[in-house]
Amino acid sequence: MTTEATLPTTSASPTARQVWTRARGIALALVVLLAGAVAIAVVRSDARHGELDPRSADPYGSRAVAELLADRGVSTRVVTTLDDARAAAGPDTTLLVAVPDLLTERQQTRLHSATEGSGGRTLLVAPGGPAVERLAPGVTADPALSLDSTLAPACALPAARRAGTADTGGIRYSTTHIEADTCYPSRRLATLLRIPDAPEEAAPEGTPGDTVVLGAPDILFNNHLDEHGNASLALQLLGSRDHLVWYLPSVSDTTAPDDERSFFDLLPSGWLWGTLQLFIAAALAALWRARRLGPLVPEKLPVAIRASETAEGRARLYRKANARDRAATALRSATRTRLAPLVGTPVAQAHTPEALLPALSAHLHDAHGDGQSLHTLLFGPPPGDDAALIALADQLDALERQVRRP
Repeated sequence: MTTEATLPTTSASPTARQVWTRARGIALALVVLLAGAVAIAVVRSDARHGELDPRSADPYGSRAVAELLADRGVSTRVVTTLDDARAAAGPDTTLLVAVPDLLTERQQTRLHSATEGSGGRTLLVAPGGPAVERLAPGVTADPALSLDSTLAPACALPAARRAGTADTGGIRYSTTHIEADTCYPSRRLATLLRIPDAPEEAAPEGTPGDTVVLGAPDILFNNHLDEHGNASLALQLLGSRDHLVWYLPSVSDTTAPDDERSFFDLLPSGWLWGTLQLFIAAALAALWRARRLGPLVPEKLPVAIRASETAEGRARLYRKANARDRAATALRSATRTRLAPLVGTPVAQAHTPEALLPALSAHLHDAHGDGQSLHTLLFGPPPGDDAALIALADQLDALERQVRRP
């Protein structure tokens, strides 16, 4: 049995228990996140299908208000493309834009140019900051939402005064239009605005046109229509004209091919901010858990390792890496260090051929000729194969024994 076969082997690979101990925290976090996502999906999947759709009888649909308008002689037509919405604008039409934030910047600008001065009414349902600034210039959305959903009119608009309290609390708006009606205020900012058209933009006859900005869609939902003055306010806002065009913007609108939207345009802003926060949290966690590289600290080995085992392990590393040059350099350096004191040369000059070789030749009484063989043996090139490396080790060992011989 060879010596190599009898040596114990030690595996540096982590065991299954160690892997589980290190990864269980991450696994637990992933399970919690997955469970939370499933729970949120279940909670949010109750009845959101057909939201703000006048054909939907779901709790968040708007079929009830459409039926009430039909009883009063107001026709409701649903459109899903920008071209149809722009073509419908007119003095006898109320154009309701259900989700203005789904429109691109160019679509919002084109829609405003079609409704401006048309003499009809445009009702924007809960537009965000960028959308309301393009669809209703002079109006600004406040970042802070209303704390209360049910608010009092607190304005002179006849429709709001007749309806009384209503669920308009949501996005709050401010405006630079002096003649605007600011209703249902929350902390001094309105949640319903009515902005009449400028005199030069008004229709030549009939009811003057205007733009209504509504801070929340609750008064249009089926499950909120019978609460407070929601039904009254919704019917008055949507029934001032004979025709109601209900525009449901869609990301699949193909009537505007030049309005290409990137993937990030389709993501709600909350997801983008959430992703940024996750990256910041990951960076902070990496800094917290990162290994700090400080000065080297000597430590005592837990067990004593024999020199022969250390030498054999190092030799195996050299062999595995085919580092014959490094192995030869180590052998020659160690031999020169041991030979220098024996021939009267300072150890500091043991690796200088001019100092070591003459003293070594004199000690051996020029047994190696002109010293060229000693130079090749102690300072020569690295061996070309394993056999040459073994021969070099034997020659160095023989030279050292010869020098030590009395």
